[in-house]
Amino acid sequence: MSITYHDIAKMIDHSLLNPTLTQADLHAGIDLALRFDVASVCILPYALKDCAERLRGSDVRASTTIGFPHGGHTTSVKILETRQALADGGEELDMVVNISRVLSGEYEAVAQEIAQITAITHDHGQKVKIIFENAYLKDEHKIRLCQICGEIGVDWVKTSTGYAPGGATDDDLRLMRAHSPVHVQVKAAGGIRDFGSVMRVREIGVTRVGASRTADMLNAARESMGLEPIEAIAVAAGY
Repeated sequence: MSITYHDIAKMIDHSLLNPTLTQADLHAGIDLALRFDVASVCILPYALKDCAERLRGSDVRASTTIGFPHGGHTTSVKILETRQALADGGEELDMVVNISRVLSGEYEAVAQEIAQITAITHDHGQKVKIIFENAYLKDEHKIRLCQICGEIGVDWVKTSTGYAPGGATDDDLRLMRAHSPVHVQVKAAGGIRDFGSVMRVREIGVTRVGASRTADMLNAARESMGLEPIEAIAVAAGY
């Protein structure tokens, strides 16, 4: 079965998380996401409500982050963030685990937090991605997190925030796909910067990619399929 432009575009979460992005940058980024018809816009939390309103009626979902970028918020704060994001129109939430607790082997507390955020999100009919931040973890931590997320029933497990020393690696993506049940998808974030990389991780089983170079990626996809390029909108880097 041949791969279509729609197949590739709907793998992309267009990232607008750089703290230096201005309101004009954010609006331009949302317009770019609409023009390329990506899966979602992952935007700074304060801008989510405006983003959701701008995306209303489109096939592009509004998303934001929880506990970003280091995961060290208390669970009660993450719950407040989650409820606010859902009230603001968030459809997909990307939550960072408590990295310190993972490294300390406090998996019961980690699981309880993931379960609470997942339950609230699913009760509102929306989806959740759990960010591991693999650059700081050993394989044993990643595997246990995959098991926990599978038992809870999260929607995606995600490699990275884009702010750690490293991002998605093929080895980590293979490990996460191998240790996650089929109902849990895998998202690659950090370091996926071209169409070739998107296709490579797709072969591993990745269904979503966090990206700031969306226009370049998707116009390369269109070129490979013999389609006309889409005129890009100038916007600052998302990460």
